[in-house]
Amino acid sequence: MNNKNVNIQLTKEEAIVLFEFLGRFNEIDDSSRFEDQSEQRVLWDIECILEKELSEPFQADYLEIVKNAREAVRDEKE
Repeated sequence: MNNKNVNIQLTKEEAIVLFEFLGRFNEIDDSSRFEDQSEQRVLWDIECILEKELSEPFQADYLEIVKNAREAVRDEKE
């Protein structure tokens, strides 16, 4: 297997929504959700990468930022 990186592009809003989800998901201590511990490790790593890239989680109005990001990402209602 070669060791090339895979790059994924996310909008700022998508990154915020994903970061918030991973934060909640990673707090649940239930290893039965994973077929292998490597899956858990990857999710932890993605959360850490996003934490390094985003300044929003450290802002006082973070909950409002998350709300707005969710609205921006959510599918439109028909």
